[in-house]
Amino acid sequence: MKLYNTLTRKKEEFVPMDPQNVRMYACGPTVYNFIHIGNARPLVLFDVLRRYLEYRGYTVRFVQNFTDVDDKIIRRANEEGVSSRQIAEKYIAEFQKDAEGLGVRPATVHPRATESMDAILSLISTLMDKGYAYESEGSVYYAPRKFAPYGKLSHQPLEELEAGARIDVSEHKRDPMDFALWKAAKPGEPAWDSPWGKGRPGWHIECSAMAKEYLGDTIDLHCGGQDLIFPHHENEIAQSEAANGCAFARFWLHNGFINVDNQKMSKSKGNFFTVRDVAEQFGYAPIRFMMLSVHYRSPMNYSFDVVTQAQAALERIRTCLENLDFACKTAPEEGERADFSEFKTRFEAEMDDDFNTAGAIGVLFDLVRECNILVSRGAARPAVEAARAQLQALLEILGLDCRPKQAANAEEDAEIERLIEQRQAARKARDFATADRIRDELGARGIVLEDTPAGVKWRRSE
Repeated sequence: MKLYNTLTRKKEEFVPMDPQNVRMYACGPTVYNFIHIGNARPLVLFDVLRRYLEYRGYTVRFVQNFTDVDDKIIRRANEEGVSSRQIAEKYIAEFQKDAEGLGVRPATVHPRATESMDAILSLISTLMDKGYAYESEGSVYYAPRKFAPYGKLSHQPLEELEAGARIDVSEHKRDPMDFALWKAAKPGEPAWDSPWGKGRPGWHIECSAMAKEYLGDTIDLHCGGQDLIFPHHENEIAQSEAANGCAFARFWLHNGFINVDNQKMSKSKGNFFTVRDVAEQFGYAPIRFMMLSVHYRSPMNYSFDVVTQAQAALERIRTCLENLDFACKTAPEEGERADFSEFKTRFEAEMDDDFNTAGAIGVLFDLVRECNILVSRGAARPAVEAARAQLQALLEILGLDCRPKQAANAEEDAEIERLIEQRQAARKARDFATADRIRDELGARGIVLEDTPAGVKWRRSE
Protein backbone atom coordinates (compact mmCIF):
# COMPACT_ATOMS: atom_id res chain seq x y z
CA MET A 1 0.00 0.00 0.00
CA LYS A 2 1.38 3.40 -0.99
CA LEU A 3 0.39 6.58 0.83
CA TYR A 4 1.22 10.21 0.06
CA ASN A 5 3.39 11.43 2.92
CA THR A 6 3.09 15.17 3.53
CA LEU A 7 6.51 15.05 5.18
CA THR A 8 8.28 13.87 2.01
CA ARG A 9 5.74 15.10 -0.55
CA LYS A 10 5.65 11.77 -2.35
CA LYS A 11 3.91 8.42 -2.31
CA GLU A 12 5.73 5.86 -0.21
CA GLU A 13 5.20 2.20 0.53
CA PHE A 14 3.49 2.00 3.89
CA VAL A 15 5.25 -0.50 6.12
CA PRO A 16 4.60 -0.13 9.86
CA MET A 17 7.42 -0.46 12.36
CA ASP A 18 5.78 -3.59 13.74
CA PRO A 19 4.77 -6.06 10.98
CA GLN A 20 1.45 -6.82 12.70
CA ASN A 21 0.55 -3.55 14.40
CA VAL A 22 -0.15 0.01 13.27
CA ARG A 23 0.06 2.96 15.63
CA MET A 24 -2.25 5.68 14.35
CA TYR A 25 -3.17 9.13 15.73
CA ALA A 26 -5.75 11.63 14.51
CA CYS A 27 -6.48 15.03 16.00
CA GLY A 28 -9.96 15.10 17.49
CA PRO A 29 -12.44 17.95 18.03
CA THR A 30 -12.37 20.89 20.38
CA VAL A 31 -15.67 20.20 22.12
CA TYR A 32 -17.53 23.50 22.34
CA ASN A 33 -20.16 23.03 19.59
CA PHE A 34 -21.65 20.49 17.20
CA ILE A 35 -19.17 19.24 14.61
CA HIS A 36 -19.53 20.72 11.12
CA ILE A 37 -19.23 18.93 7.78
CA GLY A 38 -15.58 19.99 7.53
CA ASN A 39 -14.89 18.07 10.76
CA ALA A 40 -16.77 15.08 9.35
CA ARG A 41 -14.42 14.61 6.42
CA PRO A 42 -11.31 13.48 8.35
CA LEU A 43 -13.54 11.64 10.80
CA VAL A 44 -15.02 9.47 8.03
CA LEU A 45 -11.90 9.18 5.88
CA PHE A 46 -9.56 8.00 8.59
CA ASP A 47 -12.18 5.63 9.95
CA VAL A 48 -12.12 3.94 6.53
CA LEU A 49 -8.31 3.96 6.45
CA ARG A 50 -8.33 2.20 9.81
CA ARG A 51 -10.91 -0.32 8.54
CA TYR A 52 -8.85 -1.02 5.42
CA LEU A 53 -5.65 -1.55 7.40
CA GLU A 54 -7.54 -4.02 9.59
CA TYR A 55 -8.92 -5.70 6.47
CA ARG A 56 -5.31 -6.03 5.32
CA GLY A 57 -4.55 -7.94 8.51
CA TYR A 58 -3.06 -5.30 10.80
CA THR A 59 -4.09 -4.65 14.38
CA VAL A 60 -4.62 -0.89 14.56
CA ARG A 61 -4.24 1.01 17.81
CA PHE A 62 -6.04 4.23 16.99
CA VAL A 63 -5.90 7.25 19.28
CA GLN A 64 -8.08 10.32 18.78
CA ASN A 65 -8.13 13.00 21.44
CA PHE A 66 -10.75 15.38 22.79
CA THR A 67 -9.56 18.93 23.44
CA ASP A 68 -11.75 19.62 26.48
CA VAL A 69 -10.07 22.78 27.78
CA ASP A 70 -9.61 25.70 25.39
CA ASP A 71 -10.41 29.40 24.94
CA LYS A 72 -13.49 28.54 22.84
CA ILE A 73 -14.83 26.18 25.49
CA ILE A 74 -14.27 28.75 28.24
CA ARG A 75 -15.98 31.45 26.15
CA ARG A 76 -18.98 29.19 25.49
CA ALA A 77 -19.22 28.28 29.17
CA ASN A 78 -19.24 31.94 30.17
CA GLU A 79 -21.94 32.71 27.58
CA GLU A 80 -24.16 29.92 28.92
CA GLY A 81 -23.36 30.48 32.60
CA VAL A 82 -22.10 26.92 33.16
CA SER A 83 -18.72 25.31 33.78
CA SER A 84 -16.23 24.44 31.06
CA ARG A 85 -16.55 20.82 32.12
CA GLN A 86 -20.31 20.88 31.48
CA ILE A 87 -19.78 22.31 27.99
CA ALA A 88 -17.15 19.68 27.21
CA GLU A 89 -19.29 16.80 28.47
CA LYS A 90 -22.30 18.02 26.49
CA TYR A 91 -20.46 18.29 23.19
CA ILE A 92 -18.47 15.08 23.63
CA ALA A 93 -21.85 13.34 23.88
CA GLU A 94 -23.09 15.20 20.78
CA PHE A 95 -19.91 14.27 18.91
CA GLN A 96 -20.40 10.62 19.81
CA LYS A 97 -23.98 10.74 18.54
CA ASP A 98 -22.90 12.20 15.19
CA ALA A 99 -19.93 9.84 14.89
CA GLU A 100 -22.19 6.84 15.46
CA GLY A 101 -24.65 8.17 12.90
CA LEU A 102 -21.82 8.52 10.37
CA GLY A 103 -20.80 4.91 10.98
CA VAL A 104 -17.50 5.94 12.58
CA ARG A 105 -16.24 3.45 15.13
CA PRO A 106 -14.85 4.74 18.44
CA ALA A 107 -11.07 5.04 18.62
CA THR A 108 -9.12 2.51 20.66
CA VAL A 109 -8.53 5.37 23.10
CA HIS A 110 -10.18 8.80 23.28
CA PRO A 111 -7.91 10.66 25.75
CA ARG A 112 -8.89 14.07 27.08
CA ALA A 113 -6.58 16.97 27.77
CA THR A 114 -7.96 17.43 31.29
CA GLU A 115 -7.20 13.79 32.10
CA SER A 116 -3.65 13.92 30.70
CA MET A 117 -2.09 16.61 32.89
CA ASP A 118 0.69 14.42 34.27
CA ALA A 119 1.85 13.48 30.76
CA ILE A 120 1.59 17.11 29.61
CA LEU A 121 3.55 18.49 32.58
CA SER A 122 6.21 15.82 32.18
CA LEU A 123 6.73 16.68 28.51
CA ILE A 124 6.92 20.41 29.22
CA SER A 125 9.49 19.80 31.95
CA THR A 126 11.61 17.74 29.54
CA LEU A 127 11.52 20.53 26.95
CA MET A 128 12.60 23.06 29.57
CA ASP A 129 15.41 20.81 30.80
CA LYS A 130 16.68 20.44 27.21
CA GLY A 131 16.60 24.19 26.59
CA TYR A 132 13.76 24.32 24.06
CA ALA A 133 11.29 26.05 26.37
CA TYR A 134 11.34 28.76 29.01
CA GLU A 135 9.08 30.12 31.76
CA SER A 136 7.81 33.70 31.76
CA GLU A 137 5.35 35.15 34.27
CA GLY A 138 3.87 31.72 35.07
CA SER A 139 3.52 30.69 31.42
CA VAL A 140 5.87 28.39 29.49
CA TYR A 141 6.79 28.98 25.84
CA TYR A 142 8.47 26.84 23.21
CA ALA A 143 11.15 28.51 21.09
CA PRO A 144 10.97 27.15 17.48
CA ARG A 145 14.27 28.80 16.55
CA LYS A 146 15.95 26.33 18.91
CA PHE A 147 14.65 23.43 16.78
CA ALA A 148 16.66 23.46 13.53
CA PRO A 149 14.26 21.31 11.40
CA TYR A 150 11.27 23.56 12.20
CA GLY A 151 9.16 23.92 9.05
CA LYS A 152 9.98 20.49 7.59
CA LEU A 153 6.31 19.42 7.43
CA SER A 154 5.01 22.60 5.79
CA HIS A 155 8.21 22.74 3.68
CA GLN A 156 8.91 26.40 4.46
CA PRO A 157 11.73 28.01 6.41
CA LEU A 158 10.80 29.64 9.69
CA GLU A 159 11.16 33.14 8.23
CA GLU A 160 8.46 32.46 5.62
CA LEU A 161 6.21 30.82 8.20
CA GLU A 162 6.63 33.84 10.44
CA ALA A 163 5.68 36.21 7.61
CA GLY A 164 2.45 34.33 6.91
CA ALA A 165 1.48 33.38 10.44
CA ARG A 166 -1.24 34.85 12.62
CA ILE A 167 1.05 35.50 15.57
CA ASP A 168 -0.23 35.68 19.13
CA VAL A 169 1.56 38.80 20.40
CA SER A 170 2.55 38.78 24.05
CA GLU A 171 5.00 40.92 26.00
CA HIS A 172 6.00 37.79 27.92
CA LYS A 173 7.40 36.00 24.84
CA ARG A 174 11.02 36.37 23.78
CA ASP A 175 10.20 35.91 20.10
CA PRO A 176 6.92 36.45 18.18
CA MET A 177 7.07 32.84 16.85
CA ASP A 178 7.29 31.28 20.32
CA PHE A 179 4.11 29.44 21.28
CA ALA A 180 2.56 28.55 24.63
CA LEU A 181 3.03 25.16 26.20
CA TRP A 182 1.48 26.27 29.49
CA LYS A 183 -0.77 29.30 30.04
CA ALA A 184 -0.76 31.05 33.39
CA ALA A 185 -4.14 31.04 35.12
CA LYS A 186 -6.58 33.90 34.58
CA PRO A 187 -9.49 34.75 36.89
CA GLY A 188 -12.56 32.64 36.24
CA GLU A 189 -10.76 30.06 34.08
CA PRO A 190 -10.13 26.41 34.95
CA ALA A 191 -6.58 25.82 36.18
CA TRP A 192 -4.29 23.04 37.35
CA ASP A 193 -1.22 23.03 39.58
CA SER A 194 2.18 23.01 37.89
CA PRO A 195 5.82 23.76 38.78
CA TRP A 196 5.29 27.22 37.24
CA GLY A 197 2.07 28.03 39.07
CA LYS A 198 -1.58 27.37 38.31
CA GLY A 199 -2.57 27.31 34.65
CA ARG A 200 -3.68 25.15 31.75
CA PRO A 201 -1.99 23.56 28.74
CA GLY A 202 -1.60 25.13 25.32
CA TRP A 203 -3.31 23.45 22.39
CA HIS A 204 -0.31 21.88 20.66
CA ILE A 205 1.28 20.18 23.66
CA GLU A 206 -1.68 17.94 24.45
CA CYS A 207 -1.43 15.92 21.21
CA SER A 208 2.31 15.38 21.64
CA ALA A 209 1.76 14.21 25.22
CA MET A 210 -1.17 11.92 24.41
CA ALA A 211 0.54 10.35 21.39
CA LYS A 212 3.60 9.58 23.51
CA GLU A 213 1.54 8.20 26.40
CA TYR A 214 -0.66 5.89 24.33
CA LEU A 215 1.44 5.10 21.24
CA GLY A 216 5.09 5.65 22.17
CA ASP A 217 7.79 8.06 20.99
CA THR A 218 7.39 7.25 17.28
CA ILE A 219 4.07 6.46 15.59
CA ASP A 220 3.29 5.06 12.14
CA LEU A 221 0.49 7.36 10.99
CA HIS A 222 -0.59 10.86 11.99
CA CYS A 223 -3.75 12.13 10.28
CA GLY A 224 -5.69 15.37 10.07
CA GLY A 225 -6.98 18.15 7.85
CA GLN A 226 -4.73 20.34 5.70
CA ASP A 227 -5.50 23.28 7.97
CA LEU A 228 -3.56 21.55 10.76
CA ILE A 229 -0.25 21.26 8.89
CA PHE A 230 0.80 24.66 10.22
CA PRO A 231 1.01 25.54 13.01
CA HIS A 232 -0.50 22.58 14.88
CA HIS A 233 1.28 19.60 13.33
CA GLU A 234 4.49 21.55 12.77
CA ASN A 235 4.50 22.38 16.47
CA GLU A 236 3.72 18.80 17.45
CA ILE A 237 6.82 17.66 15.55
CA ALA A 238 8.98 20.34 17.17
CA GLN A 239 7.81 19.43 20.68
CA SER A 240 7.92 15.65 20.31
CA GLU A 241 11.21 15.33 18.45
CA ALA A 242 13.00 17.84 20.67
CA ALA A 243 11.82 15.99 23.79
CA ASN A 244 12.15 12.40 22.61
CA GLY A 245 15.20 12.67 20.36
CA CYS A 246 13.64 10.61 17.54
CA ALA A 247 11.13 10.90 14.70
CA PHE A 248 7.60 11.67 15.89
CA ALA A 249 5.51 10.25 13.01
CA ARG A 250 6.70 8.33 9.95
CA PHE A 251 3.69 9.13 7.74
CA TRP A 252 1.59 12.28 7.75
CA LEU A 253 -1.77 12.17 5.90
CA HIS A 254 -3.82 15.32 5.36
CA ASN A 255 -7.24 15.61 3.76
CA GLY A 256 -8.36 18.49 1.56
CA PHE A 257 -10.77 21.26 2.45
CA ILE A 258 -14.54 21.31 1.99
CA ASN A 259 -16.14 24.16 0.09
CA VAL A 260 -19.83 24.98 0.12
CA ASP A 261 -21.32 25.73 -3.29
CA ASN A 262 -17.72 26.26 -4.49
CA GLN A 263 -16.98 28.82 -1.79
CA LYS A 264 -14.92 28.34 1.37
CA MET A 265 -17.15 27.38 4.29
CA SER A 266 -17.42 30.31 6.68
CA LYS A 267 -19.80 31.42 9.41
CA SER A 268 -19.53 35.01 8.13
CA LYS A 269 -20.78 33.91 4.70
CA GLY A 270 -23.69 32.04 6.20
CA ASN A 271 -22.69 28.79 4.48
CA PHE A 272 -21.67 26.95 7.65
CA PHE A 273 -23.40 23.58 8.17
CA THR A 274 -23.20 21.20 11.11
CA VAL A 275 -23.35 17.46 10.57
CA ARG A 276 -26.53 17.41 12.67
CA ASP A 277 -28.22 19.97 10.40
CA VAL A 278 -27.38 18.02 7.25
CA ALA A 279 -28.29 14.66 8.81
CA GLU A 280 -31.70 15.91 9.89
CA GLN A 281 -32.46 16.78 6.27
CA PHE A 282 -30.74 13.95 4.39
CA GLY A 283 -29.65 11.32 6.93
CA TYR A 284 -26.12 10.41 7.96
CA ALA A 285 -25.39 7.80 5.30
CA PRO A 286 -25.28 10.27 2.35
CA ILE A 287 -22.77 12.40 4.28
CA ARG A 288 -20.45 9.43 4.69
CA PHE A 289 -20.81 8.43 1.03
CA MET A 290 -20.17 12.00 -0.10
CA MET A 291 -16.92 12.16 1.92
CA LEU A 292 -15.65 8.97 0.29
CA SER A 293 -16.62 9.88 -3.27
CA VAL A 294 -13.69 12.31 -3.67
CA HIS A 295 -10.00 11.48 -3.24
CA TYR A 296 -8.99 12.42 0.29
CA ARG A 297 -6.28 14.91 -0.75
CA SER A 298 -8.53 16.77 -3.18
CA PRO A 299 -10.83 19.61 -2.15
CA MET A 300 -14.49 18.66 -2.23
CA ASN A 301 -17.63 20.68 -2.71
CA TYR A 302 -20.73 20.38 -0.56
CA SER A 303 -24.03 21.40 -2.10
CA PHE A 304 -27.66 20.32 -2.13
CA ASP A 305 -27.10 18.59 -5.47
CA VAL A 306 -24.02 16.69 -4.25
CA VAL A 307 -25.75 15.27 -1.19
CA THR A 308 -28.90 14.34 -3.13
CA GLN A 309 -26.68 12.54 -5.64
CA ALA A 310 -25.18 10.64 -2.73
CA GLN A 311 -28.68 9.70 -1.60
CA ALA A 312 -29.50 8.40 -5.06
CA ALA A 313 -26.27 6.40 -5.23
CA LEU A 314 -26.99 4.73 -1.89
CA GLU A 315 -30.53 3.92 -3.00
CA ARG A 316 -29.12 2.25 -6.09
CA ILE A 317 -26.93 0.03 -3.92
CA ARG A 318 -29.81 -0.69 -1.54
CA THR A 319 -32.09 -1.68 -4.41
CA CYS A 320 -29.38 -3.97 -5.76
CA LEU A 321 -29.10 -5.69 -2.37
CA GLU A 322 -32.88 -6.09 -2.20
CA ASN A 323 -32.88 -7.68 -5.64
CA LEU A 324 -30.07 -10.02 -4.62
CA ASP A 325 -31.88 -10.98 -1.41
CA PHE A 326 -35.03 -11.76 -3.38
CA ALA A 327 -33.09 -13.70 -6.00
CA CYS A 328 -31.39 -15.76 -3.28
CA LYS A 329 -34.87 -16.94 -2.23
CA THR A 330 -36.28 -17.56 -5.71
CA ALA A 331 -33.31 -18.49 -7.96
CA PRO A 332 -32.87 -22.10 -9.12
CA GLU A 333 -30.54 -24.23 -7.00
CA GLU A 334 -28.59 -25.64 -9.91
CA GLY A 335 -26.79 -23.68 -12.59
CA GLU A 336 -23.77 -21.59 -13.35
CA ARG A 337 -21.32 -20.41 -10.74
CA ALA A 338 -19.53 -17.08 -10.94
CA ASP A 339 -16.24 -15.68 -9.70
CA PHE A 340 -16.25 -12.07 -8.49
CA SER A 341 -12.65 -11.94 -7.26
CA GLU A 342 -11.84 -9.50 -10.10
CA PHE A 343 -13.77 -6.78 -8.25
CA LYS A 344 -11.96 -7.52 -4.99
CA THR A 345 -8.60 -7.26 -6.77
CA ARG A 346 -9.52 -3.97 -8.47
CA PHE A 347 -10.94 -2.54 -5.23
CA GLU A 348 -7.73 -3.35 -3.35
CA ALA A 349 -5.63 -1.84 -6.14
CA GLU A 350 -7.50 1.47 -5.80
CA MET A 351 -7.21 1.51 -2.02
CA ASP A 352 -3.53 0.56 -2.18
CA ASP A 353 -2.87 3.50 -4.50
CA ASP A 354 -2.84 6.32 -1.94
CA PHE A 355 -6.12 5.32 -0.29
CA ASN A 356 -8.25 6.12 -3.35
CA THR A 357 -11.79 5.71 -1.99
CA ALA A 358 -13.21 7.48 -5.06
CA GLY A 359 -11.73 4.80 -7.33
CA ALA A 360 -12.87 2.07 -4.93
CA ILE A 361 -16.45 3.37 -5.13
CA GLY A 362 -16.18 3.22 -8.92
CA VAL A 363 -15.30 -0.48 -8.65
CA LEU A 364 -18.19 -0.93 -6.22
CA PHE A 365 -20.67 0.38 -8.79
CA ASP A 366 -19.17 -1.81 -11.51
CA LEU A 367 -20.01 -4.71 -9.22
CA VAL A 368 -23.53 -3.34 -8.64
CA ARG A 369 -24.03 -3.25 -12.42
CA GLU A 370 -22.81 -6.85 -12.74
CA CYS A 371 -25.12 -7.94 -9.90
CA ASN A 372 -28.12 -6.35 -11.60
CA ILE A 373 -27.30 -8.13 -14.87
CA LEU A 374 -26.95 -11.41 -12.99
CA VAL A 375 -30.38 -11.04 -11.38
CA SER A 376 -32.09 -9.89 -14.56
CA ARG A 377 -31.06 -13.00 -16.48
CA GLY A 378 -32.22 -15.35 -13.73
CA ALA A 379 -28.84 -16.69 -12.62
CA ALA A 380 -28.63 -19.68 -10.30
CA ARG A 381 -28.48 -19.25 -6.53
CA PRO A 382 -24.74 -20.02 -6.10
CA ALA A 383 -23.83 -17.18 -8.47
CA VAL A 384 -26.27 -14.77 -6.83
CA GLU A 385 -25.01 -15.62 -3.34
CA ALA A 386 -21.39 -15.16 -4.43
CA ALA A 387 -22.23 -11.74 -5.92
CA ARG A 388 -24.02 -10.63 -2.79
CA ALA A 389 -21.20 -11.77 -0.51
CA GLN A 390 -18.62 -9.84 -2.53
CA LEU A 391 -20.74 -6.68 -2.63
CA GLN A 392 -21.36 -6.80 1.11
CA ALA A 393 -17.66 -7.33 1.83
CA LEU A 394 -16.67 -4.20 -0.09
CA LEU A 395 -19.43 -2.16 1.55
CA GLU A 396 -18.21 -3.19 5.00
CA ILE A 397 -14.67 -1.99 4.26
CA LEU A 398 -16.08 1.44 3.35
CA GLY A 399 -18.44 1.36 6.33
CA LEU A 400 -21.49 1.86 4.10
CA ASP A 401 -24.63 0.34 5.57
CA CYS A 402 -26.99 -0.11 2.63
CA ARG A 403 -29.00 -2.97 4.05
CA PRO A 404 -32.74 -2.84 3.32
CA LYS A 405 -34.88 -1.45 6.09
CA GLN A 406 -35.68 -4.10 8.67
CA ALA A 407 -38.96 -4.76 10.42
CA ALA A 408 -39.39 -3.91 14.07
CA ASN A 409 -39.77 -7.67 14.64
CA ALA A 410 -40.09 -10.93 12.75
CA GLU A 411 -43.86 -11.05 13.36
CA GLU A 412 -44.34 -7.94 11.21
CA ASP A 413 -42.46 -9.56 8.32
CA ALA A 414 -44.55 -12.70 8.67
CA GLU A 415 -47.78 -10.69 8.60
CA ILE A 416 -46.68 -8.86 5.43
CA GLU A 417 -45.84 -12.16 3.76
CA ARG A 418 -49.27 -13.52 4.77
CA LEU A 419 -51.07 -10.51 3.28
CA ILE A 420 -49.06 -10.85 0.06
CA GLU A 421 -50.10 -14.51 -0.17
CA GLN A 422 -53.75 -13.48 0.33
CA ARG A 423 -53.38 -10.89 -2.42
CA GLN A 424 -51.88 -13.48 -4.76
CA ALA A 425 -54.74 -15.87 -4.02
CA ALA A 426 -57.26 -13.09 -4.71
CA ARG A 427 -55.60 -12.27 -8.03
CA LYS A 428 -55.62 -15.92 -9.00
CA ALA A 429 -59.36 -16.02 -8.22
CA ARG A 430 -59.76 -12.80 -10.27
CA ASP A 431 -60.97 -11.01 -7.11
CA PHE A 432 -59.15 -7.82 -8.08
CA ALA A 433 -61.05 -5.66 -5.61
CA THR A 434 -59.61 -7.66 -2.69
CA ALA A 435 -56.16 -7.72 -4.28
CA ASP A 436 -56.21 -3.93 -4.72
CA ARG A 437 -57.47 -3.43 -1.17
CA ILE A 438 -54.57 -5.49 0.26
CA ARG A 439 -52.07 -3.61 -1.90
CA ASP A 440 -53.47 -0.26 -0.70
CA GLU A 441 -53.38 -1.45 2.91
CA LEU A 442 -49.73 -2.43 2.59
CA GLY A 443 -48.95 0.82 0.77
CA ALA A 444 -50.43 2.81 3.65
CA ARG A 445 -47.99 0.99 5.93
CA GLY A 446 -45.05 1.98 3.73
CA ILE A 447 -44.72 -1.39 1.97
CA VAL A 448 -43.95 -1.19 -1.75
CA LEU A 449 -44.83 -4.25 -3.89
CA GLU A 450 -43.23 -5.21 -7.17
CA ASP A 451 -44.64 -8.03 -9.28
CA THR A 452 -41.86 -9.96 -11.01
CA PRO A 453 -41.75 -13.20 -13.04
CA ALA A 454 -40.20 -14.89 -10.00
CA GLY A 455 -42.92 -13.68 -7.63
CA VAL A 456 -43.80 -10.63 -5.56
CA LYS A 457 -40.89 -8.60 -4.19
CA TRP A 458 -41.56 -6.14 -1.40
CA ARG A 459 -39.65 -3.45 0.45
CA ARG A 460 -40.19 -0.67 2.92
CA SER A 461 -40.29 2.80 1.44
CA GLU A 462 -38.01 5.53 2.79
